[in-house]
Amino acid sequence: MMRHTICCFASVALAILLSGFVFSEDTHSEKRPNILFIIVDDQSPFDFNFYNSASTLHAPCIEQLAREGMVFDAAYHMGSFSGAVCTPSRHMVMCGRTVWHLPIGPKQARREKGKPGQPRVAPHCPPGLESNTLAAVFNRAGYDTMRTCKRGNSYEGANKQFTVRNDATKRGGTAETGSQWHGDQVIEFLNDREQSGDEDPFLIYFGLSHPHDTRNGTPQYLEKYGATNHTNKEKLPVAHAKQPPLPPNWLPQHPFDNTHMDVRDEVSVSGVWKNRDPQTIRNEIGREFACNENIDQQIHRVLEKLSALGELENTWIFYTSDHGIAIGRHGLQGKQNLYEHTWRVPLVVKGPGVRPGSRMPGNTYLGDTLATLCAITGVTPPPTDEGKSFLPVLEEKKQTVRDVLYGVYCGGQKPGMRSVRKGDWKLLKYESPTGGLHTQLFNLQENPHEFLVEHHVPTVLKSLPEQPTANQKNLADDPEFTTNRAAMESLLLEQMIQHDDPYRFSDQPMKDN
Repeated sequence: MMRHTICCFASVALAILLSGFVFSEDTHSEKRPNILFIIVDDQSPFDFNFYNSASTLHAPCIEQLAREGMVFDAAYHMGSFSGAVCTPSRHMVMCGRTVWHLPIGPKQARREKGKPGQPRVAPHCPPGLESNTLAAVFNRAGYDTMRTCKRGNSYEGANKQFTVRNDATKRGGTAETGSQWHGDQVIEFLNDREQSGDEDPFLIYFGLSHPHDTRNGTPQYLEKYGATNHTNKEKLPVAHAKQPPLPPNWLPQHPFDNTHMDVRDEVSVSGVWKNRDPQTIRNEIGREFACNENIDQQIHRVLEKLSALGELENTWIFYTSDHGIAIGRHGLQGKQNLYEHTWRVPLVVKGPGVRPGSRMPGNTYLGDTLATLCAITGVTPPPTDEGKSFLPVLEEKKQTVRDVLYGVYCGGQKPGMRSVRKGDWKLLKYESPTGGLHTQLFNLQENPHEFLVEHHVPTVLKSLPEQPTANQKNLADDPEFTTNRAAMESLLLEQMIQHDDPYRFSDQPMKDN
């Protein structure tokens, strides 16, 4: 259907050009598609059984989207220079620019005592970017734009561009204080359209505050997953047979200083704090799943409303998260790392012409969102957009939009962490003044959970639901893989240079000034 539509459009465009007429981008001969862009906060792709067959999460609506659309197996966020990973991630969604080309960055000048602060001049970002962000672009194209999401840790200048905006942070366990509130805002917007007879195409940015902590689930879903909203720091949460199993790559602690071990997510999350014992982690994943299933229910409500309005078949639906999360994996708790569970994001797309049940790697970034939505709707992308449209992947004309993926986290000590992936191979580097230099090399085809030698310790093996094989470990110092490591080290440096990374590791050539 999609190919047929594209061919028809091309024929009409050619006929008009031959007649000497030109039409603007907001004049179309057929109804333009709607966009429902759903983004949650702090969710690993491995929560879902279509990414992780061992998952016990019940998310029937999102699982149906996966069956009826395309699942992406290599969707990533590019990273962060801040412990608030949400902030650069959501900037990239809104503007399509890469991590070091945003209007924010890591080197904010300190205000001198007694003097007013100076506005930051972004070294690789054009001024006035807000006018070329997601809602601004679609407003100009004649779309009705609506947003609901959490407050803070995002791109306020871009958020202000939405015509309808109802934001609030909702992480409680009731209808008013939790995810239902966000669902209500979308349904109210759709009700208003129905009552007014508005037939303009719409772009809805449906953001939810959960499953970011505090993960206060509703009673019915907490009971389903055997979890409690644990608040007593002096005691462990109650164990329950219904709680989800430990992740396969759980560890009682991370084996080395990863450059930001004292970040808030690693030491202060209510219900977990510094604990990594199986009882705490299983309860916290149960809380996460309770929040996830509530989110799923809100999405179901919105899709039911779209169906009742006759808009569902003409609406592209995107489901993703701003980044992943650890919750016990590799002995970590938060989002400040570059293991697959946290660097990757879930991405499911359903839309006209997308083959049901299809799967592709994609090799996409969240920063490709703007380019893709423009390509789908025929809207001209702004000149400031650096993303790549993955519409060719959705049409199954290509499997990926790029060969190499680059990731960064340096919200703690510098230079921090970097990752690079090409094909099955992935390299991670860590360096800080207190933690020293560490390198990891994984073949993700053979070691998808990124098992380390610490996972082979007998006391750890007893708790793991899946036993690693002897060769599933960090290969960086294995002589057999010296050539692979050298190639990936070179590739990482190339990516750092290409993306204007301001830092270097001590075993890399120094940056030219």
